[in-house]
Amino acid sequence: MNKKRFLVLAALMGFWVAPALSQQPYAIIPAGSDQQEIIKTAASITPSARQMRWQQLELTAFFHFGINTFTGQEWGTGKEDPKVFDPKKLDASQWVKTAKDAGFKQVILTAKHHDGFCLWPTATTAHSVKMSPWKKGKGDVVKEVAAACKKYGIGFGIYLSPWDMNAPQYGSEAYNQVFLDQLTELLTWYGQVDEVWFDGANGEGSGGKKQVYDFERWYAHIRKLQPGAVIAVMGPDVRWVGTETGYGRDTEWSVLPASNLSQQNISANSQQDMNIKPSGFIKGADIGSRDKLKEAKSLVWYPAETDVSIRPGWFYHADEDKKIKTPEKLTDIYYSSVGKNSVLLMNIPPNKDGLIDEHDRLILSQWTRIRKETFKKNLAKDAVFTCKNGLNEKALLDGDYLTNWTTKENDSTATLEITLPKAMRFDVVMLQENISIGQRIEEFSLEYLDKDVWKQLIKGTTVGYKRLLRFDEVSTTKLRLHIGSSRLNPTLSEFGLFKQAK
Repeated sequence: MNKKRFLVLAALMGFWVAPALSQQPYAIIPAGSDQQEIIKTAASITPSARQMRWQQLELTAFFHFGINTFTGQEWGTGKEDPKVFDPKKLDASQWVKTAKDAGFKQVILTAKHHDGFCLWPTATTAHSVKMSPWKKGKGDVVKEVAAACKKYGIGFGIYLSPWDMNAPQYGSEAYNQVFLDQLTELLTWYGQVDEVWFDGANGEGSGGKKQVYDFERWYAHIRKLQPGAVIAVMGPDVRWVGTETGYGRDTEWSVLPASNLSQQNISANSQQDMNIKPSGFIKGADIGSRDKLKEAKSLVWYPAETDVSIRPGWFYHADEDKKIKTPEKLTDIYYSSVGKNSVLLMNIPPNKDGLIDEHDRLILSQWTRIRKETFKKNLAKDAVFTCKNGLNEKALLDGDYLTNWTTKENDSTATLEITLPKAMRFDVVMLQENISIGQRIEEFSLEYLDKDVWKQLIKGTTVGYKRLLRFDEVSTTKLRLHIGSSRLNPTLSEFGLFKQAK
């Protein structure tokens, strides 16, 4: 991406294009910078307020619901008859309460999928709920979900597909205005919107043409109407992790070369097929290490969202009632997404009645129990931390994310010794960096004292907002956490030891 175009994008994103070390979500690398200067800049880039709020959600629910729910399709054609849409028992409060009870802090509704059917009574097309028998054409799914989110005090987001197989304007400049009008309705009719979610699908419309999307204009409009909303994943605030399995990278950097914001690059890697990809299919296992930054002209805070469906498909299909992911599988996904510096976006599709199916609710309740029982007690809560070159060890257990332990002077390595009041049995460790001052840790390991011998439990690379690692259960009174490499002084805001529930 050329510099002029990126400066335009940066302005649209609401970034302050500032000198290096400005502690902003974006920085230009001065010409002639050596690797040390580039890494120093990378370590000082921090999330925007909207990105920080989003990261702290940890869990977001996706509601794929629409005409496909009633036709049995995953991707429609745009030729469906709105009369098939009739969720007679639709209860958005049941959807949102189910999500909240499972620990989700926000939901995203598919207001319009690729088929172009709109779940709100838009003025832009007749292909919407107003032409359906549901509530005699007077219903508004978006309104009901937004109201339920407000009722239960969780975030509300919208998915609006840029690809529209029904719109006659698709494939021409006129469609960009239609899409802008749809955004205007969604962002002004329903109160606060916390996330706007675009995917990269760009197929043919009803006229056999593809559209050139005017993302920059759309971004600017969103910033104007809902300045607190993050824009994902074809957007400047949040990126797609690269797989729909729910599994993130072992090394997940939130600071990347700004070229990763190229919409062409994002589109090339998004929505190219409908299949759930096999575990481990991630486009680039390393996208933010020192080696990846050395040629960068600018850097940006661009964190990962990891999406997955609780079912094989994204829309509800009755023949998948027995194919829902098990609580154990969802737990594994949790450790591999939230536990790897990402936010987990889990799809829970309502059924034809307009309800979250009981099969899904049962699995969610079992999964929630496992998580709650595992993390209800930090076994390190009375531990004593010592570090020869450390500062503020008490912050590691104070429950305040914005306080942190760090090192003296310019030390980028350290060893934290952890003494427990008695022998504890555990098999999970939690680490959290204070990303409000940057993501820095590049390499770490944890040892435990087994009788008189120090043995390695785990090792890793990035930490970020949260890192969760599992291992075979051990019992000990002493541990050592080694920070082997860090960009500037490392930080840790919280430390935890836990025993997995069954």
